Amino acid sequence: MKRASFVIFLAVLLVLPWLGGDYYINLGSQILIAALFALSLNLLVGYAGLTSLGHAAYLGVSAYVSGWLFLKLGWGHAMTAPAALLLTTLMAALFGLIALRASGIGFLMITLALGQVLWGLAFRWVTITNGDNGLSGLTRPAPFGINLDGASAFYIFTAIVFALSLICIVLFANSSFGAVLRGTRDQPRRMLALGHNVWLVRYLTFIVAGFWAAAAGLLYVYYHKFIHPHALGLTNSAETLLMVIAGGSGTLAGPIVGAAIVVLLKNYVSAFIERWTMLLGFVFLMIVMFMPDGLVPGLQRIWTRLTGDKAKSQELA
Repeated sequence: MKRASFVIFLAVLLVLPWLGGDYYINLGSQILIAALFALSLNLLVGYAGLTSLGHAAYLGVSAYVSGWLFLKLGWGHAMTAPAALLLTTLMAALFGLIALRASGIGFLMITLALGQVLWGLAFRWVTITNGDNGLSGLTRPAPFGINLDGASAFYIFTAIVFALSLICIVLFANSSFGAVLRGTRDQPRRMLALGHNVWLVRYLTFIVAGFWAAAAGLLYVYYHKFIHPHALGLTNSAETLLMVIAGGSGTLAGPIVGAAIVVLLKNYVSAFIERWTMLLGFVFLMIVMFMPDGLVPGLQRIWTRLTGDKAKSQELA
């Protein structure tokens, strides 16, 4: 039932934007990009139990590397995309060595500090990043000669990349390694006693999370055709963490639902409500109060309770 519901939800998410015009199709692209980014953070927060406040660094660095190689060196997208993924993943491997020296609040503060360092470099290293002006004049790739400048074409491209990425993340989460990862989250000492290298499991997950954040960064820069230091900022990391928590960390549908809520409030509702951040805070407060483990687990629990009661009543009849 869970799998069927998840497939139906994804089908609705992919088809719904086609019912409107280009605005809604572009909104759908933003939701898918944010969902992939939230899924990458969920590997750390939900499956490894490591809360990060610097995850936007990987999205931003991937976008900057791709944009800089395209503008300064004249590389094509077929070369800039693998280079951005590789360099960002290597950066995640380096940052993991530093951040995983601690856990809990210590881990959170180290990731925050690393993210802020990169954000500061993006602002101050003008010769590379163009400072506060960002990198503009970028273009979208044209895979197999297909022009992605149109809203519909880019949405299809984003949906395909998102679907393939989601399959890989699902396989990772449901693998034996994913089971060990959840064990290190819940009982690290017991897993250590069983012979598992807890640090190495978390370190590899940190790298994988960085890779998928880099993939989201490529989609991000392709969509906007522009990259600004704001992409690496604390606000972006905090918004993504909010998506994961609100939707339900440790679930696959949770970050996608959370991404849809935040992006819709940020882009659609803000057109009608000036202080939309207050509404976002109110929504988050309601979720924490009534569904503390997230929207998706909360709705699943309600559905199970209702269907269970219905089954009991049929038995009594």
